[in-house]
Amino acid sequence: MINLTNQFLRRLPPWVLYLLGGIYPCWLLYLGLTGGLGPDPVKALEHELGERALQLVILGLTVTPLRRLTGLSLLKFRRAIGVLTFSYVALHLLVWLVLDVQILSQILTDIAKRPYITIGMAAFVLMLPLVLTSNNFSVRKLGRRWKRLHLLTYPAAILGGLHYVMLAKGFQIEPLIYLAAILALLALRVPSSRRRATA
Repeated sequence: MINLTNQFLRRLPPWVLYLLGGIYPCWLLYLGLTGGLGPDPVKALEHELGERALQLVILGLTVTPLRRLTGLSLLKFRRAIGVLTFSYVALHLLVWLVLDVQILSQILTDIAKRPYITIGMAAFVLMLPLVLTSNNFSVRKLGRRWKRLHLLTYPAAILGGLHYVMLAKGFQIEPLIYLAAILALLALRVPSSRRRATA
């Protein structure tokens, strides 16, 4: 079954993932304009984009342990997952900046004084060099440094999970599940990292 699935995935071009990932924000925008996102469409749009970004983060972190534990390979889609993750985070930020807060001085005040926003912005900043180097030219140019640079994925993922936990009002289990999933997936990488270090 795994072999058949891998054969199917090898034939599936990454642009399919980009297409599906691009359709979803357009669908959310349509829902917002037609009243399908409830009484506060801006907040709903902001939340949906942020949560989907976290789900993509988790999917991206799943690629390596999934291949190691089951043999299922999503490696060819890892770059697309990463680019889509950044795109959703950028859209999440854009909705907050342009449609929610709107006032520049208030934006700067919120970033400085609200810890969950500070942490969210830190995660976004860490993702910038990742998306800028998510191309074959950067891989060739940076060589081994490319892999070291892309270790920023891990703190960015943790900060993204913390951002969601901290912005939730009261005790909510869902944000904690996301953060726990991120930490668990990162913990699965520790044994292989130690083997590489002692090899």
